[in-house]
Amino acid sequence: MTKFILAIDQGTTSSRAIVFDGDRRIAGVGQKEFTQHFPQDGWVEHDPEEIWESVVWSVKTALSEAKVPSGDIAAIGITNQRETVVIWDRATGEPIHNAIVWQDRRTAAYCAELKKAGHEAMVTERTGLLLDPYFSGTKVKWLLDTVEGARARAEKGELAFGTIDSFLIWRLTGGKVHATDATNAGRTLLFDIGKNQWDAELCALLDVPMTILPEVKDCADDFGTAEAELFGAAIPILGVAGDQHAATIGQACFEPGMVKSTYGTGCFALLNTGTDMVPSKNRLLTTIAYRLDGQSTYALEGSIFIAGAAVQWIRDGLKLVSHASETGPLARTADPSQNVYMVPAFVGLGAPWWDADARGAIYGITRNTGPAEIAKAALEAVSYQTRDLLEAMRKDWTSGSTETVLRVDGGMVASDWTMQFLADILDAPVDRPTILETTALGAAWLAGMKAGVWPGMSEFAAGWARDRRFEPEMDDATRKARIAGWDDAVRRTLTQ
Repeated sequence: MTKFILAIDQGTTSSRAIVFDGDRRIAGVGQKEFTQHFPQDGWVEHDPEEIWESVVWSVKTALSEAKVPSGDIAAIGITNQRETVVIWDRATGEPIHNAIVWQDRRTAAYCAELKKAGHEAMVTERTGLLLDPYFSGTKVKWLLDTVEGARARAEKGELAFGTIDSFLIWRLTGGKVHATDATNAGRTLLFDIGKNQWDAELCALLDVPMTILPEVKDCADDFGTAEAELFGAAIPILGVAGDQHAATIGQACFEPGMVKSTYGTGCFALLNTGTDMVPSKNRLLTTIAYRLDGQSTYALEGSIFIAGAAVQWIRDGLKLVSHASETGPLARTADPSQNVYMVPAFVGLGAPWWDADARGAIYGITRNTGPAEIAKAALEAVSYQTRDLLEAMRKDWTSGSTETVLRVDGGMVASDWTMQFLADILDAPVDRPTILETTALGAAWLAGMKAGVWPGMSEFAAGWARDRRFEPEMDDATRKARIAGWDDAVRRTLTQ
C-alpha cells in the first residue's frame, strides 16, 4: 500500500505543494509566488485564476521532484489562507471578481456600523469572532452589493461562495464538490461554532444568501476526488483545515494548554482549550482548532496581521536587503544603544487591539538610524506582539497552567536571532521543531490518517521532534524596559 501524501498549502503570498513519504519526510516541493494587488489604501486582492495556476504548477513540480507517480499518492490534504473570499459562477467555475484577501480593510466602516447598532455581542457569542473586516462575511456582502447583478444571481443559486479551500476543491473535483471544513467555516462570521452549523440569523444580518454557502465537513473527511486529467491519476481529497489550524495539528498541540505560534505573512498563536469553548474577555478569538469525528476541539487565538510581511516590505519596498534571509544577520549589526520600535500596522492592528484604522509607524529614529536598526525593529515587533497575545491568553484561560512553552513554525523561525529575542521577551522557552513545514504537515496528517496510511493522533504526537529550544537570557530589568517602550509605541499608534 502506498503511503505518499500530497499537501497543498495555499498561502497569502505563494502556493506550495509538498509530497510526504510514509515516514513524514519531505520527498518533493513545488512553490510559486503570485501577484498581490492593492487597488486602494487598505485593500488587498488576489486573482483566483493565478492562485489556481500556481497550485497546479506547484503540485506538478512537487510530484516531479519527488519522482513519485501520481498513482502512488494515497490522498490530498489542503490547507489555506483563511478568510479570503472567492465567489464564482456554478456553471462555468469562473470567479466574478478578484479574491478579497483576509488583510483587506474595505469593510471597516460597515463593521463599525454593525458595532454601533449593538450586534457584536451576539456575533461573538455564536462565532467567537469580532465584527472586523478581517473575517469573510462582510467581504461577501461587499462583493454581492458591488459586482453588477451578483446579488440577484446569488439568490437564484447561480453563484457559489467559498474560502480558498472551497474554490480549490471545486476546481480539483471539476465542480462536483462545493464544501469546506469546520475551521474555515468558523472564520466567516456566518457559522455558529457551538452548534457547528451555518446560522440563518447571522446570514440575514450580513445579507448573505444561504444558497451560496458550501457544505461543512470534518477536517478529516471525504472532499471528493481530484480529476485524473489534472495530475495523471484520480486522487481522493481527505483532509482540509485553515492554515493556522493545520499548523496546530502539525505541531501536535492536541492537549489543552499547548500553544503554537506560526510566523508567516502574519503571526497567529493558538492555545488549545479542549472541548471548552472559552469566551475571551481580552479581545482574543474563540475558534475551532479542529473537528474530527464530529467533535470540535476549541482554541483561543490571537491574530497579528503583519509578521513576515514586514520583512517582505523591507526587501521589496525599502530594498534594504535582496533576500528575506538577510534580515536577521543585518539586525545583528544594529546599534544596541538605539531604541527603535516599529509598529507594523500596515493594514490595521489585530489582536488584542483590533484597530482597523491604525497605520504603521516607526519610533525612536535618530540621525544614526540605518537599515540595520530598521530591520531589527521589524523582527522585534513580532516578538512584542506575540507577548501581548500570550498575556491575553493567560488572562482568559484561568483553568489551565500559565507555564508556557511556545512551539513555533513558519518561515521566520529559521532565524536564530529572532527566536532568541522571542524567548527573551516572553521570558519563556521557545521550541523549534525539526520539520518547519508544520502547516503542510498538519494537512498531510489529516489526509493520511483518513486514508489509513498514517498513524493516529497519539502516535503522530509522539513523533513530534524538536530541533532546538531557545531559553530566555535577557535580564528582567532590560526586558521590562524594552516592553515599556513597545507599549508606548503602540499607544501612540492606536486611533481608538
